[in-house]
Amino acid sequence: MLEPGLCGLAWGIEAEGSGGCPSLHRFAGLPCAMAAGCLRETWVHGRGTSGRKEEAPGAGTVSPRGSVRGLVHWEDSASPTKAMLSLCRLLPCHSRPGCGWETRCGGSAGRPLTSALPWPRRHSTMWPVWCLTSLLAASQALPFEQKGFWDFALDDGLPMMSDEEASGADTTSGVPDLDSLTPTFSAVCPFGCHCHLRVVQCSDLGLRAVPKEISPDTTLLDLQNNDISELRREDFKGLQRLYALVLVNNKISKIHEKAFSPLRKLQKLYISKNHLVEIPPNLPSSLVELRIHDNRIRKVPKGVFSGLRNMNCIEMGGNPLENSGFEPGAFDGLKLNYLRISEAKLTGIPKDLPESLDELHLDHNKIQAVELEDLLRYSRLSRLGLGHNQIRMIENGSLSFLPTLRELHLDNNKLSRVPAGLPDLKLLQVVYLHSNNITKVGVNDFCPVGFGVKRAYYNGISLFNNPVPYWEVQPATFRCVTDRLAIQFGNYKK
Repeated sequence: MLEPGLCGLAWGIEAEGSGGCPSLHRFAGLPCAMAAGCLRETWVHGRGTSGRKEEAPGAGTVSPRGSVRGLVHWEDSASPTKAMLSLCRLLPCHSRPGCGWETRCGGSAGRPLTSALPWPRRHSTMWPVWCLTSLLAASQALPFEQKGFWDFALDDGLPMMSDEEASGADTTSGVPDLDSLTPTFSAVCPFGCHCHLRVVQCSDLGLRAVPKEISPDTTLLDLQNNDISELRREDFKGLQRLYALVLVNNKISKIHEKAFSPLRKLQKLYISKNHLVEIPPNLPSSLVELRIHDNRIRKVPKGVFSGLRNMNCIEMGGNPLENSGFEPGAFDGLKLNYLRISEAKLTGIPKDLPESLDELHLDHNKIQAVELEDLLRYSRLSRLGLGHNQIRMIENGSLSFLPTLRELHLDNNKLSRVPAGLPDLKLLQVVYLHSNNITKVGVNDFCPVGFGVKRAYYNGISLFNNPVPYWEVQPATFRCVTDRLAIQFGNYKK
């Protein structure tokens, strides 16, 4: 007999002698969790000619046609003809092909009456070899390892169920969710957080400090919508693989100068909607994207971005920044593609921003004019956002420094006419001029004279909410527009 504690899928019961009830044991070497709720023992006797089948008091009934199946726990028995089976977790046999056992005792021979048994009676001389093979498989079976209070083994050797599934947190139709069966990176997870596939989500928990028990394999740490007020030196110790850190909507006002030192692979830092009064020092050199809008930053000192050669995007709108708050050389060394300083207190376009910019958004400020040299160093811009300002005048020739511009936002300003120089922008496709004070649109305000000059036609021109009499606008004004639906007129209210 097998040693106590070994488990497997078994068919039939062991027989001894010609007068016994012949059957078969098959061992699959699967771990068996003796979980609460198991059925009690079922005793099967095969000795003698009667082929009796008895049950322990209160035991569940085992159908002679094998209608019940489960993980089987073997106990040692003094007699080789008596086996005690503990059915740990039962499933209907009709749900899986080939499962269950079949036992029938007929007459003195007690022959099996089914072909589903692994070998027929005429090969009974091979049964010692089969039993020996089963014993070898059992000796290599791994011991059961309890990973969680509610974890238990699935049939057919499926992976362990996650804590959420076993506890009923995510009810399903009974079909295993392949995503949920994917092994997680570590069993370490801070209390109250959700951890899956190297993602640790600890948002909306009212945390006042960064949790301590965070796996070193974590790549994304979400701590948004908490009450964290300070980032200490040891808060991110050991998180060398962290890729993204989300600290949005906390109360952070103080950051230790070496708080981010362990984050050697950090590429995305989202620390918006906090109480910061300065840009954090010693940011990781691997950083690619920094979102620090809606704080209380008034000054951008020189050197604060030094060493950030991989930085590509900075979102720093919603801070009370004035033009004087940018020290000369504050952006030296940066090769940004995207910069947004919206909802600040700028009265003009800053002249010391990175030359590499592809997108510059300065909307929702107090800019009153665009002077000739304001855009001189931004010749690579493809998108410029100046909407929701107080711009009254755009000096002639100032847009000529933007040869690759494709999208221009000048809506919600105080312009009285269409800016000069638009026909010379050969790649310009979108122009927002709605909600201004434009009273006249000339026939050559948008399109150049002659064919073949403009390389990309307009697909969007917005002029609505302007006091321009649109019925006086000549049709030829929009000769370089792809479709008439791309033009938005009317809806002006005094």
